Amino acid sequence: MGKIVNIAAPEGVALKDDFQVKVRSTGEEQWQILSCYQVWVDMHEKRAASMACFDFSGEVEVEITCPHLYFIYRVDIRPLAAGIKAEYDSKTIRFTLDCPRKLSVEVNGERFHNLHLFAGALQEDIPDPESETTLFLPGRQRGAALYRMDELLSRLRGMPENRTVYFGPGLHYLEECTMQIPSNTNVYLAAGAVLVGSLIVSREENIRIFGRGCLLLSNFERFTGLNAIRISHGKNIIVEGIHLLNPPHYSVYVGGSEKIRIENITSFSCEGWSDGIDIMSSRDVTVRDCFLRTSDDCIAVYGRRWDYNGDTRGIHVTGCTLWADVAHPTNIGTHGDYEHEGNILEDIYFENLDILEHREHQAEYLGCMAINAGDKNTVRNVRYENIRIEPFVHGKILDIQVKCNPDYNPAPGRRIEHILLKDIDYMGQGEVRSCVRGYSEEYQVADVKIENLSIRGRKAQSLEEAGIDVGPFAENVWIC
Repeated sequence: MGKIVNIAAPEGVALKDDFQVKVRSTGEEQWQILSCYQVWVDMHEKRAASMACFDFSGEVEVEITCPHLYFIYRVDIRPLAAGIKAEYDSKTIRFTLDCPRKLSVEVNGERFHNLHLFAGALQEDIPDPESETTLFLPGRQRGAALYRMDELLSRLRGMPENRTVYFGPGLHYLEECTMQIPSNTNVYLAAGAVLVGSLIVSREENIRIFGRGCLLLSNFERFTGLNAIRISHGKNIIVEGIHLLNPPHYSVYVGGSEKIRIENITSFSCEGWSDGIDIMSSRDVTVRDCFLRTSDDCIAVYGRRWDYNGDTRGIHVTGCTLWADVAHPTNIGTHGDYEHEGNILEDIYFENLDILEHREHQAEYLGCMAINAGDKNTVRNVRYENIRIEPFVHGKILDIQVKCNPDYNPAPGRRIEHILLKDIDYMGQGEVRSCVRGYSEEYQVADVKIENLSIRGRKAQSLEEAGIDVGPFAENVWIC
């Protein structure tokens, strides 16, 4: 018999009633009801969608009812590659899961008021709240717990290294809305814990932020610029398993850092500049098994930005689901050290991705897979492999340009070279033609190989069939 871990959302957190979601282990009679959190999507027309989450082992049955709908006539469960087939009648949807999944359940073609259902694996390394190395903060189911940061950090520094701050189920607030995490500290958000505020790592190392709880920033104004998690000049940092709900700026901000692992997180955003994961002048960064629905780039890789300066290398993004309500699912190369010699961005790998949306109408910001080298940057040794792109509203499959975007680049980029795109599958239609283009005789694109690009079920045999325009100052661009 399987097991289900399901903790109700605490009182005071905004919920949605568009869906009623129940789960049970196969063979059991008793259903468990999931809380449906309210999450905001799309910066152009801010709309409320739903999110529900639980952990399980074995096989589970899922039953979803739609109390406000008159009739269900269509159900899409995405990513389509997951192969989840639902049975449904006029009011109810049913399906089973036998492994962890991050899904979008879309009824009658509705993508903005949909249900995001996150079914995770059972967590095995839950800290002991009674350990002498654990600072347990129980939270409240009614009202909220408020923590003074000076007192909290003073207690932490009096504990042994590898200590843990344990936020238990309930609602938690941070004084001045942020928590600076010292080195050699773990921050654990239990299932059912909702922490209102931002976590900051600044010139610290050996930190793990993990659990099954939520960081909630929905009520912060856009120009507060708060990120859900900010990693600034950090080293050996892990972010794992938590949900990031509507930060006004980035979900995870990585600047001037190294040895960073971001795994199994989910995030939502609905503001301008509210990217998912941005990586600036950093090295050895792994992003794995994340679901990012954002209103700016889902994942962006840059050189110099603000007070971070240096090359970026060793970036590996794998097993993620990317949904860009606005801008790019993936973007490389826009920002760099234009005042000097630029930066080198190299050894960047995107593998095994599902792209669920790309919805952008500004001509300079198109591309599910965008390499736009500006600010004297050189981008090289980039690989996209096993990328599944579902039908999107408006954009390009591919955009590789050395360019000078007047909105962001005081200087053009220098060069893009050694790019491989392999096993790319696009299922939609009506896309803008892709392009590969250099900037000048001096600033070129070279050595772009496209291998096994399938468009609408047919392998493209030529650049023309692939809808790719090769512009000036680009050499050795070929498809096979």
